[in-house]
Amino acid sequence: MQQHYTARAERIMQRIEQLAAISEDAQGVTRTFGTPAFLAGRDLVQSWLQAAGLAPRTDAIGNLRGRLVSANPAAKTFVLASHIDTVVNAGKFDGPLGVLMGLDLLESLQAQNAALPFHVELIAFSDEEGVRFHTTYLGSKVVAGSFDPAWLARPDADGITLAQALATMGADASQLAADAIPAADWLGYFELHIEQGPVLWERNIPVALVTAIAGQRRVELVFRGMAGHAGTVPMPMRQDALCAAAEFVLLAERVAQAHGHGLVATVGKLAVSQAASNVIPGEVTCSLDLRSPDEAQLAAAHDLLRAQATDLATRRRVGLNWNIIQQTAPVACDGSLNKLLAQAIADSSHEVLALVSGAGHDAVPVSAVAPATMLFIRCYKGISHNPLENVELSDLAAAIEVAERFIQLLMNQNGG
Repeated sequence: MQQHYTARAERIMQRIEQLAAISEDAQGVTRTFGTPAFLAGRDLVQSWLQAAGLAPRTDAIGNLRGRLVSANPAAKTFVLASHIDTVVNAGKFDGPLGVLMGLDLLESLQAQNAALPFHVELIAFSDEEGVRFHTTYLGSKVVAGSFDPAWLARPDADGITLAQALATMGADASQLAADAIPAADWLGYFELHIEQGPVLWERNIPVALVTAIAGQRRVELVFRGMAGHAGTVPMPMRQDALCAAAEFVLLAERVAQAHGHGLVATVGKLAVSQAASNVIPGEVTCSLDLRSPDEAQLAAAHDLLRAQATDLATRRRVGLNWNIIQQTAPVACDGSLNKLLAQAIADSSHEVLALVSGAGHDAVPVSAVAPATMLFIRCYKGISHNPLENVELSDLAAAIEVAERFIQLLMNQNGG
């Protein structure tokens, strides 16, 4: 039996490599939403869905969707999904692994000629990372019915709006609302994903049960001082925006460390306007990414950092704009589905390790309308969003077995 799962894992790995070869650049893997590389990658995945007889379609946000239909007239829909867009210079596995494992599971159900008590829909979400339009979960928010039409006016770095990008992709934005799965039609949601952290790697465990997903607050800060000549403005008279931003970077680190386990803070972007080596920086933009599985902790850290950033800006005589870009509350995975998934892990002879995800996933918007669960798969040293991202064949084979057992338990529970 293990050889059977290994053979399936090898096929998934082959597909992972084929998809990873499609990129906006030659050095890593980059397929951002709506680009020619993204569309070519989606076409490749679509060809695999067609070969599997899943009658794939693309919806109004560019999600790729295939479906196994139950003969049960009262059947609800169980969704297997992840995303196929990437960050810039990404790895091969973040997102696509879940999509291609889902395809493998549907192919297995077809081979078994399984009598499905519910519909099974496989979705390759078009945009989870939010790289191009700086708003995450575009694909899954459409399916969950929480897409905000105001986002259609959002421009990318080249001034192309989301509405224009969709038109270029051949998508019909007027159908966005119609592409949602109504809340009453959901049976549940299952996402397979690499851990993107080091716990499974360090403990040499192939899979983990996800119990919750951390909440996030993403902020854009703009410090505005006064540009001046680097050689003529005395140090006490300077209004250096970069020094203010640098102080804030270390402040964010100290606040996160002081809050203890659970809270993390990251400043990943720092941009100096009209930068020159002999000019005092007059305007600096930086990012703040705050995450915690505890909403009270997240809110307290956000308010504290905003107050302290305001104080340091006043002290340094620079202006400060604090703009919240994204705000999502922590999400708990569904207890009933997690019980079945934990049983599948145990029945596959693995330790049932429960983890909280510090990364965001499409399960976040879906959880507002449907029971959701996730399975983490061990990845090399926990490295992600990096070309070094990797998954071992034996861990993938173990994850396939667990996922298949989970689907069978769910079918049994629903009369299959």
